[in-house]
Amino acid sequence: MVRVHHHNGIITYTFEQLAGAPIAAHVSTRHGGISPEPWRSLNFSVARGDMPERVQENRRRLAAALGLRAEDMVHCRQVHGVNVAQVGWENAGAVIDGCDGLITDAIGLPLSLVFADCAPILIYDPDHHALGVVHAGWRGSLDGAAPALLGAMQAAYGADPSRMLVCIGPSIGPESYEVGPEVAALAQKRLPDPDAALHRPNGAQCNPHLNLWEANIQLLVAAGVARNHIEVSGIDTAQNTQDFFSHRAEKGRCGLFCMVAWLLPAP
Repeated sequence: MVRVHHHNGIITYTFEQLAGAPIAAHVSTRHGGISPEPWRSLNFSVARGDMPERVQENRRRLAAALGLRAEDMVHCRQVHGVNVAQVGWENAGAVIDGCDGLITDAIGLPLSLVFADCAPILIYDPDHHALGVVHAGWRGSLDGAAPALLGAMQAAYGADPSRMLVCIGPSIGPESYEVGPEVAALAQKRLPDPDAALHRPNGAQCNPHLNLWEANIQLLVAAGVARNHIEVSGIDTAQNTQDFFSHRAEKGRCGLFCMVAWLLPAP
């Protein structure tokens, strides 16, 4: 990923794989907002105790940095599920209930999801100039949120999985993500190669650690995506709380960062 400094103190990351493509995507950091501790400072969550007017101003600041209008952003009321909504300009500014993924072929419509350890996943269809984004924690990942996003794009636009470009943004990394036996058992059941996504860094006596990046890669490759078309940021939010919120590392006392993506006019 590439770190970008904006004029108003906002700092975001963009994906190298998308350079030159008619699409923009930014993952926010915690820099440049107005929220106090424990949400310092660019927080996009009203569900964790921050004041709505501060979150609204944070959205306005990020949008201004990116050349967008905050009132155009489409959001989800995320539920750690696999439902995906198709949206267009008629949905600008909407909060879509009960879904964790959005797809669109509407030029310039910004799609926005929020995170604090879960994986931000973006899929771009260069043939049909369509975009999808999804939020995937352990439950969403193992339930197939990323393949569900891909399937929604296939159904809506005729997307060819082998042509898709996929980006996986900052999330909790495998060295930080200890999970319980029930999560490990689900990974064993759902993943094509579970042993590649589970490991015990401190020996057999500890709980396993889950690699969310590898889990999503496996499921996308099984659905037809070329592995060399998948960019992984490799940024562990739990080990980088100076830049990102981490529910695990900050024991729930934190805000949420966001990924916002939109289609540019095709050449």
